[in-house]
Amino acid sequence: MTINIEIILWGVAAYLVLCLLAYYIQERFIFKPEKLSADFVYKYDSPFKELKFDLQDGAHLNGLLIFTEEKTKRGLVVYFHGNTRSIKGWSKYARDFTRHGYDVVMIDYRGYGKSLGKRTEDSLKTDAKFVYNRMRLDYNYQENQIVIYGRSLGSGFAAKLASTTKPKMLILDAPYYSFSHLTSRYLPFLPVSMILRFKIRTDIWLKYVPCPIYIIHGTKDLLIPLSSSVRLSKVVPLNTHLIPIYGGGHNNLPSFDEYHRVLGDILADRYTDVENQMMGDIGFNA
Repeated sequence: MTINIEIILWGVAAYLVLCLLAYYIQERFIFKPEKLSADFVYKYDSPFKELKFDLQDGAHLNGLLIFTEEKTKRGLVVYFHGNTRSIKGWSKYARDFTRHGYDVVMIDYRGYGKSLGKRTEDSLKTDAKFVYNRMRLDYNYQENQIVIYGRSLGSGFAAKLASTTKPKMLILDAPYYSFSHLTSRYLPFLPVSMILRFKIRTDIWLKYVPCPIYIIHGTKDLLIPLSSSVRLSKVVPLNTHLIPIYGGGHNNLPSFDEYHRVLGDILADRYTDVENQMMGDIGFNA
């Protein structure tokens, strides 16, 4: 009996240590930044401007404003990138929007690229709102000209920003239902809701988004499954358009012609719900 109790106690102790370890090192698994020196020089084919913002808490945000070369400018895309690299690499995707008449602003999260500062969920949400307001104030973009685009990790922060502003539309690329829900998928044996410092409740924030919501997701995404987007599409179904990219994975949607066709239709305000109707026919359920 004594031996069994000791085994149980050792097991409990080991589990608690594992929980503490997960709590303190989780950022290393969530965020995989590429850091750039302060004197790094960006190079890009299209005209652009490097942005630098100093925040009240001592943080420093760095980004790029990439301008469209189209004669008719439609507005601005506020782009939230994924959890790897920096805007040095992500900036190549700006052409997916500049070719349709949109300028694009990309900001590196704290600890990414040249951006500095302590990274918390609250600070990242505050940074997003700060940049959004500065773009309106400094460059005179009207809210009905602004598209908020969130890719993977950035989809949650994009949804939060859209829930407290009035943009033209919100586009989510491979989003998660919530970050705690996604993490539970990989760590079902841990009390994720208690130890996760970045819960990022996309599912809750979408309820308060006033503009049209477009969700684009690959049907063969092994990192964030399509079922995540199916569940999100049911949060505000009358305001949400779910668009599957058949055969698409998590990191290769821009290699699909269908992705570019759909994105172009959305940005040009000519997207129809044909794809959305097909979802029910082929049986994608959460």
